[in-house]
Amino acid sequence: MRQRSIGGLGRRAVRLLALAATAVVVLAGCSSGNTGGNGTSAISVEPASGSGKVPVGKRITVRAEGGTLSSVEVSAPGPGKVSGSWSKGKAIWTSATALAPGATYTVNAHGAGSGGKKLAKTVTFTTEAAKSTFAGEYYPDKGTTVGVAMPVSITFNKPIHDRAAVERKLSVTAFPAVEGAWSWMKDRNGKDRIDYRPKTYWKPGTKVILHMNLAGVNAGGVYGTQERVVDFTIGQAVTSTVDVVKKTMTVAEGGKVVKTLPVSSGKVGFETWNGTMVVLNKVPTIRMNSSTVGIFGSQAYNLGEVKWDVQLTPSGTYTHAAPWNEGKFGKVNGSHGCIGMSTSDAKWFFEQVHPGDPVTVVKSKDTVATNNGYGDWNVDWAAWKAGSALA
Repeated sequence: MRQRSIGGLGRRAVRLLALAATAVVVLAGCSSGNTGGNGTSAISVEPASGSGKVPVGKRITVRAEGGTLSSVEVSAPGPGKVSGSWSKGKAIWTSATALAPGATYTVNAHGAGSGGKKLAKTVTFTTEAAKSTFAGEYYPDKGTTVGVAMPVSITFNKPIHDRAAVERKLSVTAFPAVEGAWSWMKDRNGKDRIDYRPKTYWKPGTKVILHMNLAGVNAGGVYGTQERVVDFTIGQAVTSTVDVVKKTMTVAEGGKVVKTLPVSSGKVGFETWNGTMVVLNKVPTIRMNSSTVGIFGSQAYNLGEVKWDVQLTPSGTYTHAAPWNEGKFGKVNGSHGCIGMSTSDAKWFFEQVHPGDPVTVVKSKDTVATNNGYGDWNVDWAAWKAGSALA
């Protein structure tokens, strides 16, 4: 018996059209699925599919049209796993971050349609490559314990022309909560840098979390690629005060003085920086040569191996053992800017302090620059807040 045609087409033709329609759905990938007039449900994903053509800066949106979503997973080799938020009723999922440049994203979505019908959608697309990208080198590192004066500091490898766009994608959360603010500056090499500090020193035991949601951020012709969550902890409060007139360094733990050390700081013409500096690093032994800090001629020195070195500035300010000045501690300021002391006292101090601990020099001449290490605490609070691009 001859097969009856449907709408003028044979069954084979209908089958071919059905296969062709299926192929279109597979190739379209991200194309929006709409609820048809017959009440069917579908999952749609935006942006549309593309190979290197999807604009950066957009967010991913997944919709269950005529149904609800049960799970959405988004991953990309560069940005990594992408988190998001649900609408009321879980009909829509939106990524928390914008699309990064030159990244291939895979979206896996599942849900349920009308009548409990299972829905699923897998989509892969690639964003357009940026002509120039930027990244930030951040400190402290994830999982570290630092002192009460340590700011959150991010230095960028490219000029940031739209500072506000970048700052909006940075946040710091503290437990317990603090009043804090971001402030922009140039580092000693002329790179753009942004620091976050609380109004007063962190409380010991505070848990701090930095969120860097920079993927896809247009900073004025350069695009961000980073998504980072960095957590660190504030340790005990170890604070030190150097009085260059009395030639002493007083060390306190938890607000209580534990020791006062006789020291010798910078002599005339080489005065130790005034103000609060923050411990950057500790090295048991270092070679000190004046040429590395621009001192030549009659004042030049080459001290060989110097012990128990605590670095306070990248310009070369340290506390350290200075046995060659043995008779000057507590009596004469005779260094080229460092804070020298006996070998035993230097070793003791080395063992007490950690990166992030503040060392404040009083009664000296010039205040340390904000970008010379972490001179952040020498800027009053109003001026610090004014350094925000969002102020």
